Amino acid sequence: MPITLPAGYSDLQPYADKWAQPTEYERAAERRRSSPAELKSFYGAVFKRLPDILAAVDRYPLGQVGEADLPLYYMALSLAEIAPHVEFYNCDPRVPFAFREERMFGTHAGIPG
Repeated sequence: MPITLPAGYSDLQPYADKWAQPTEYERAAERRRSSPAELKSFYGAVFKRLPDILAAVDRYPLGQVGEADLPLYYMALSLAEIAPHVEFYNCDPRVPFAFREERMFGTHAGIPG
């Protein structure tokens, strides 16, 4: 089922299905599957809307973001996941000179270890 963003975020809708992932494991997997151009495009679009996104999710108590705003929250987390790759690694979706990330995942991600 396609992910729908709240009113006022239609500019981010093209990124929602790919980047509004609920777990760190899924967000990291999307990052690794992405091209440098995809990372740069997502970063540019979401970074400029980050103040609006944070204001929207900040209306809720910690850990209780409303269902309608959860995709925005997940996209902000995806931005945090990819920002170092855009800002430090020239949009490389991998961590340079690191171990294979696929070997590591948290059991909290819902994926059996």
